[in-house]
Amino acid sequence: MSNVAGKAYAMNILTPMKPGRTWITALIFRYARAVPATLSGLLGLSIIHFARWVIIRRNQWPDVGQGPERLANDYMLFCSNFNGTWDQYIDAFSDGIPNGLNLFWYSSTKYPGSIPIGPFKAYIRANQIDTDYYYNATPGAAQRDIKAALRVREALVDLAAAHGRLTPAGFAAAYRQTLVKVQNDLGAQGPAPVASNDSFNADLNRQPYVAARWGAGAAGGRA
Repeated sequence: MSNVAGKAYAMNILTPMKPGRTWITALIFRYARAVPATLSGLLGLSIIHFARWVIIRRNQWPDVGQGPERLANDYMLFCSNFNGTWDQYIDAFSDGIPNGLNLFWYSSTKYPGSIPIGPFKAYIRANQIDTDYYYNATPGAAQRDIKAALRVREALVDLAAAHGRLTPAGFAAAYRQTLVKVQNDLGAQGPAPVASNDSFNADLNRQPYVAARWGAGAAGGRA
C-alpha cells in the first residue's frame, strides 16, 4: 500500500463533525465557491494537482449489503493530489490559507487549528486514510513538468511552421531564440527525490512488461 505514485502523492482525510454544526460548514463551502478569491492562497500553490472537500451526512453512506448505518456524526472527506513530500504539502497548506483551513475544518471534532503546525500535522495523521489503489498516468512527471512539456511542444510547432519561409541563417537564429525561450522548461523527468519503497517495487515489477512491449533498453535500467 502506498500513497505515492511517481512524483505524486494522494491524500485522503476523513474527519467527524457534529451534525448540529454541519450546516455552518456547508454555508462556508457555498461562499468559497461563490467568491473564489477567498482561495487565492490555495490556487497559487503550484504543487497541488487537485483538492476537494466533501460533506458526507450520516444518512448518506452507501448500503452495499451491510444494512443502514447508524452513525452519530456527519463526516468531512478531504481528497488531494500533489507533488512533493507530505510535510512540504502540509507546510505549504498551512502557510498559504491558514484561515481558510480553519473555516473548512471548523466543525470537525477536535480540530486544533492550522497554526501552530505541530498539532495540525498530528491531526492530519490521525485522520488520514491510506490509498489502496493509486493510478498515475505520468509517474515521472509532476503537473509542472507536463505544463513545461506543453510549452516546449508549442514552441517547436511554431518553429516548424516558420521553417518553410526562413533562410538557413534565419532558421538558425529562430532556433536559438526558441531554445532561449524554453530553456527553463527542458528539465529531465523521473522519480521524485523522495520516493516510497512501494514505488520502487512497482517500477521493478513493471520492467518485464515494458521490456516485452518496447524492448529491453526501455525498461529503465534499474537493477
